[in-house]
Amino acid sequence: MNLHADARSVLSTWAAPDETQEALRRAFIDLLDAQPDGMFRHCQPDHLTGSALIVRDPEGEDGEVLLVRHAKAGKWLQTGGHCEPTDLTLAQAALREAREESGIEALTVDPVPLQLSRHAVPFCGPPSDGTAQGGHHFDVQFLVHAAADVEIRTGADEDEARWFPLDPGAVPEPTDQDVRNLIAAATRRLRGTP
Repeated sequence: MNLHADARSVLSTWAAPDETQEALRRAFIDLLDAQPDGMFRHCQPDHLTGSALIVRDPEGEDGEVLLVRHAKAGKWLQTGGHCEPTDLTLAQAALREAREESGIEALTVDPVPLQLSRHAVPFCGPPSDGTAQGGHHFDVQFLVHAAADVEIRTGADEDEARWFPLDPGAVPEPTDQDVRNLIAAATRRLRGTP
């Protein structure tokens, strides 16, 4: 199975938690059905991406989430990015991005998506009208587990990464509602609540 087929399979079998997520799930499948190269950055203006919310010690009262202050976006976000031709699955793409952005090798990914997000990315893609870049990331967001004692290992020239409490209300500014929703979805899954 190739990456496109894997993504199509994951999205076809994923049980969306609500009507908004179900509408996104259908839109993601429509993009894949219309675009054989919809997994990659060169598919413009829209393409799938994979991201990962890294959590550590999720069973304890002091669980934490790793966020990265992305320079291009100017916000604290989960790890993630574009799929590469070497990625075999969408979950592996998200895991690769998590490892690259955190410097943490000892990570495990839950292969069932947490949620989907379609968001404008003005800095991604070729100019659509000769004056501005633009497009959308159809982001499939996964939960990734780290051991309690891991340390972030990013280079000096990379975006800042830090641990924060596993609480949607503890996310620092600037961020967006999507990150808070993602943390809330992770908390529900980790606690086994709907």
